[in-house]
Amino acid sequence: QVQLVESGGGLAQAGGSLRLSCAASGRTFSNYAMGWFRQAPGKEREFVSAIPLSGDGTRYADSVKGRFTISWDNAKNTLYLQMDMLKPEDTAVYSCAYGASYAYTRPTSYGYWGQGTQVTVSS
Repeated sequence: QVQLVESGGGLAQAGGSLRLSCAASGRTFSNYAMGWFRQAPGKEREFVSAIPLSGDGTRYADSVKGRFTISWDNAKNTLYLQMDMLKPEDTAVYSCAYGASYAYTRPTSYGYWGQGTQVTVSS
């Protein structure tokens, strides 16, 4: 059974940085894509970034491009999201997901989800 556990959220000031981690377990993670999504209060879940584990490049939402970096450590089975130059509008619950074979920006493409970690950016 696939399990995804996020960590690393917290409070940061605008312009600061945070690094989120997502520890994955329960199978060999070599196919499909892993992704990060976020949901702010009163808003729909939105795509942040994705990384196909086959090595087919990374994807970013326009709102985070140039500020966030996604990476996957195959030895540790851990997904990361390095978030730099944070803005108050980045405040949300961030969740990692696994299982997309295409349409990486759609939440419905993923079959497994973590519980989420809160990120709060103060101005």
